[in-house]
Amino acid sequence: MSEKIIRDPVHDVIAFRTERPRDRLLFNLVNAVEFQRLRRIRQLGMASLAYPGADHSRYNHSLGVMETARQMLDHLRRFHTIDENEETVCLIAALLHDLGHGPFSHVFERVSGAHHEDLTRRVVADPESEVHRRLVEFDRALPDKVVALMECRGQRTFFSDVLCSQLDADRLDYLLRDNLMTGSGYGGYDLRWLLVSLTMDDAGSRLAVTWKGVSAVEAYLQSRYHMYRNVYLHKVVRAAEGMVKLALQRGKRLLIQGRLPWPPPETPVHKALSGRRISVAEFTDLDDISVMACFKQWTAAADPVLSSLCRGLLFRRLYKTIDLSQRSDSEARAAFAAAQSAVEDAGGEPAYDLFYDEPSDTPYEVYRPEEGKQGTEIMVRDAAGGLTEFAKISPVVRALNQELMFKRIHVSEQWADPARRAVTR
Repeated sequence: MSEKIIRDPVHDVIAFRTERPRDRLLFNLVNAVEFQRLRRIRQLGMASLAYPGADHSRYNHSLGVMETARQMLDHLRRFHTIDENEETVCLIAALLHDLGHGPFSHVFERVSGAHHEDLTRRVVADPESEVHRRLVEFDRALPDKVVALMECRGQRTFFSDVLCSQLDADRLDYLLRDNLMTGSGYGGYDLRWLLVSLTMDDAGSRLAVTWKGVSAVEAYLQSRYHMYRNVYLHKVVRAAEGMVKLALQRGKRLLIQGRLPWPPPETPVHKALSGRRISVAEFTDLDDISVMACFKQWTAAADPVLSSLCRGLLFRRLYKTIDLSQRSDSEARAAFAAAQSAVEDAGGEPAYDLFYDEPSDTPYEVYRPEEGKQGTEIMVRDAAGGLTEFAKISPVVRALNQELMFKRIHVSEQWADPARRAVTR
C-alpha cells in the first residue's frame, strides 16, 4: 500500500492511499501549481495583527475542507448508498473551492472587481491550468461536473449541502481551524459528535442531523457567532482590512493617472489593479507576497497618502477605532459626518484618513419561503423520517437569528483626537 500523509493541526492525519485512483487524483490536485499557490494566500488576511498566530493559509483550510467532506461522506455511507462518481466530484469541489481567492481575499476582490467564485470556476475549466489537465486525465467530463456542483446546477442533492449550506464542510473546518490558530477560544465545538449525527432524507436530496445532534449543532452555531463577534469582525482586523482597501484604491487611482511607478505594467498585480484580464498562469503568480511587495515599495512613494497607508500596514500603525454601535443608524451617520468635517478642518483628507465601517453577520439564516433561499437551512430528521427545519426546534436559533452588527469609525492616529471630539459633542 502506497500512502501519502499530511499532518494537520485540526484533523491530525489527512491520508491519500495513492493505489486508489481517486486518492491519487486528489493528491495530484494538491500538488498542482494553482493549488500550491494557496500556500501564499492567508486564510484570515490581516487578522494576525490582532491574533499573531493567525498566519495559516487557504492551502491548510482547503485540505481541511476536503477531509471534513470525506469524513461526512464516510459516515453517511454507513446508512445510505452513495454514488462513488458523485462522491469523487464532491471531494474535488471541496478541495478546490477556494482556488480563486486573490491576495488578502475579499479585500482585493472588492478593489479589483474579480469574484473568487468566478475565478475558481475559471481555473477548473481552463485547459491551460494544471488542475484542468489533472481532471481530464481522470475523466474528460470531470471539470464540467465539478463546476456544475459548485454552481448548484441541476437538482440539489445532499452533495450540494456538503459543499455549500449552513452546515457545510467549509464552515465546519474554518471555525475549528481559525479558532485554533488565533488561540481565541471562542470557536470550539464537537465536530466528532456532529459528524456522528449526520443523516439525510429518504430521497437523498437533503443533508440532515438526527435529534441527538441538535445540541452539537447549537454549539456549532454559537461558535460561529463568537468567532464573528470576536475574530472576523474584531476592530483591529477591520481597521487593517480597511487600510488595505484604501491603499489598493489609492494605488489604482495613481495607476490610472500614470503616477504609479511600481508595479511594472505587465505584472499580474498591475493588470489586476487596472481591471485587465489575466491568464490562469498570471493569476497563479498573484498572491499576498506580490501585493505586500507593492506595499513595501509604496512606503517610499511620492504620494504621501499611499506611503502613509503602507507604512501603517507594514509597521502596525493602524487606524484608531471610535465605536458607535450603541447609537441609532441616523446618529452614527451624523457622527461620521461630523468626524469627516473635523478631520478636514484639521488638515486631513477625509477620503483616506478615516472611514465608516458597519460589518454584520447573521449566525443562522432562517428559511423564509418568500425569499426563495431553500436549500441552505439545517434540517433535523426524526425517528419516522420526517424533516423539520432546525429553527423550529432549537430555542438557541431564535436568540442567534438577530443580526450581529457593529458601527465604527476608523481614523488615522494623527487625526483621532479631533474626530473623537466631534463625535462626542
